[in-house]
Amino acid sequence: MADSNAIIVVITAPTRDEAQSISNLLIERRQAACVNIVPQVDSIFWWKGKVESEQECLLIVKTKASVLDTVIGLVKQIHSYDVPEVIVLPIVGGNSDYLSWIDEEIHD
Repeated sequence: MADSNAIIVVITAPTRDEAQSISNLLIERRQAACVNIVPQVDSIFWWKGKVESEQECLLIVKTKASVLDTVIGLVKQIHSYDVPEVIVLPIVGGNSDYLSWIDEEIHD
């Protein structure tokens, strides 16, 4: 498999509308080739010294490492959380046609 610049960015959002807004922004700006929205995940986490529990949407963003800083900046501009979750996972393999498609769709 050829070297890939492709990554997965995982983002949570408090509502479906906000998840959709973030997804649309990333797609329209050509900073993501595809975003999947998982409509409900149960999140349990520490926040300001106590355990919290929320239902959130999970965004799975297919993009390139070369635009990561832009992706993070765009998310932080419109996200309602003080500290939005933006976590990057490397893509270590996969369908080379799909990985090439990601590369072609992102404008960096």
